Amino acid sequence: MGKKFDFNEGLAELEVIINKMESGDLSLEDSLKYFEKGVKLHRQCHSALTDAEQRVNMLNEEDNYSEEKPFDDL
Repeated sequence: MGKKFDFNEGLAELEVIINKMESGDLSLEDSLKYFEKGVKLHRQCHSALTDAEQRVNMLNEEDNYSEEKPFDDL
């Protein structure tokens, strides 16, 4: 079983990759490897943010639902 993705660790690793690639000191082969890893991390971070956004929206919808519920129905 794989380790659960940690958003903060993924973002930190993505920043390291960006800094290495921006340095201009990498070979073409290494640049491609880092680029591939960066794309993977970007997708994982984006997915984690999307999941968090959906959870927040769901909680907000539940909150709005309870506010709109008539007092007699409680």
